[in-house]
Amino acid sequence: MAINLATKYSDEIASAFSRGSFIKGKTATTFDLTGVKTLKVYTPITVDEVDYVREGANRYGTPAEMQDIVQELTMTQDKAFTLTIDKGNNLDQNLVKRAADMLRLQLNEKSAPAADRYALRRFAHMAGTIAASDKPTTSNIISLIAAGMQALDDGLVPADGRYLYVSSEIHKLICLSTEFIAVDALGAKSVAKGICGQVLGMEVVRVPERYMPENCWFLITHKDSVLMPYKIADAKVHEDPVGVSGALIEGRHYYDAFVLGAKCAGVYACVKTGYITAAPSNAGGTLSCTDTGAVIRYTLDGSDPRYSDSAHDYTKPLTVQSGETLKIFACAAGKYPSVVV
Repeated sequence: MAINLATKYSDEIASAFSRGSFIKGKTATTFDLTGVKTLKVYTPITVDEVDYVREGANRYGTPAEMQDIVQELTMTQDKAFTLTIDKGNNLDQNLVKRAADMLRLQLNEKSAPAADRYALRRFAHMAGTIAASDKPTTSNIISLIAAGMQALDDGLVPADGRYLYVSSEIHKLICLSTEFIAVDALGAKSVAKGICGQVLGMEVVRVPERYMPENCWFLITHKDSVLMPYKIADAKVHEDPVGVSGALIEGRHYYDAFVLGAKCAGVYACVKTGYITAAPSNAGGTLSCTDTGAVIRYTLDGSDPRYSDSAHDYTKPLTVQSGETLKIFACAAGKYPSVVV
């Protein structure tokens, strides 16, 4: 007999996963991937203003058809798990291994942490701004965070909905910082998993050290700038299936994590010095990067090659035609992407 817990216990499963995740509820929900593996997001490109001319034709300027920046989002993380609860073992342990309880334990201890680590890594590597710093100290941690806040402000990112992800070590530096006056703000009542107060108007989310992306000191995200869509998050319990005296638990979750290119200004990563790929250069259409083995991607339509559907890997010298705008960035193995040139 099979009991589909995704139906019977859907609320319990959703609640268990949300409790186990530091990121659930802190990302945008405006895009729906239901029914497709790939979603294309179209963002209109606005035009610069010109001076109004009071006579002649085209007084408002020369009309131009509005173009789009296209970002393709493809789901890649299709994960599963299975385990058994032998009836004899369960009886010997006074029936402590209820199938539904074990499922929630699996979600909290394995599924949610793995998804969170993946998402934070993706957010950091796809951040609109990636800044380098030596290891923060109590004397400069607030200044470093303030630089991230300023980057979001300059990108016209709304003040509400900002999250600052830090490890316990960085959180401790904040608490002991000589720059930080409003210590009481960190004692604010938690309203979601991991939130332990505010710094500079941002909700502080303290996560385990192993959750933070490698060589990343802290990460700032705005809720509307990041996506963590789930297409499948279900589980089943089979009672006494063929070959098992007891319960067989099976689960699957199909998800991914993205930074929206049109709103990438809302994601800021502060990473370890020496772990950002060198900026690529262009010499007459020949692109190069001083980091050995770095992959260079480019666009010719002026769109950001980090997110654009029109981006290509550089393989041979380019000829840039009149009216085209070449934008490039590079990424070397083990490092974060370079700035866009």
